[in-house]
Amino acid sequence: MKTVRGPRGFTLIELLIVVAIIGIIAAIAVPGLLRARMSGNEASAIGALRAINGGQQAYSSSCAAGGYAVSLADLALAPAGSAQAFISPDLKTDPSVKSGYSIALFKEAGAANVGTAAATCNASTGTPAEAFEATADPVTVGSTGTRYFATHTRGTIFYSNTVSFGTALIPPGAATIQ
Repeated sequence: MKTVRGPRGFTLIELLIVVAIIGIIAAIAVPGLLRARMSGNEASAIGALRAINGGQQAYSSSCAAGGYAVSLADLALAPAGSAQAFISPDLKTDPSVKSGYSIALFKEAGAANVGTAAATCNASTGTPAEAFEATADPVTVGSTGTRYFATHTRGTIFYSNTVSFGTALIPPGAATIQ
């Protein structure tokens, strides 16, 4: 006896159910992925500020007679006789955009100059200062990051959930990371 086989394939209802399930899974997963990306961007910003702190300490002790660089471009210059700069090349412009954050370095308000630019070991363009501050602000708040970060001469990293630190002194009530 011969059996009659029906048409092969999926029905429209079955396809719609599969598409609906994929849509529900995507709606659940996408916000989590965006939060994970923002956390990664914030971790990268904190890492960049730590790199700036380390580069500034090396620059101060070996190159600028106790002064600190006032621009990222000065830290990105290698000392005479070396090919290694004080920070990585991805932070060589001021401000630098890295992983969704704008990172800037500047002289702390009211800080005095230390020596001259010509006296530094890497031919800095700016005169070293006795204190510095660096900030990391999200390029697009809520998309690339939600927190603002800053650091200063003492190496402490601060954050704010609401406002950029800008070029003003870090306020005493700012929350610390390290």
